[in-house]
Amino acid sequence: MATNLFNFCDLLCKYAAIPREEGVDGSGSCRTFIALYCTKKKSLVHKNLPCKDKRPKTIEKLKARSKK
Repeated sequence: MATNLFNFCDLLCKYAAIPREEGVDGSGSCRTFIALYCTKKKSLVHKNLPCKDKRPKTIEKLKARSKK
């Protein structure tokens, strides 16, 4: 059984986004959040848990984000 140890939920996934609700996981505005919003699952998920659905964002999307 070969598994990829790097398939953890994080903001490098094309489905991951910062939750829109302020302080939904008790982080307030300091961005030490533990929850991410998964657009594929349409729900909050725990950051850094293993995820079989993780897909990396494209380089173009990462560059566009860094310019904002």
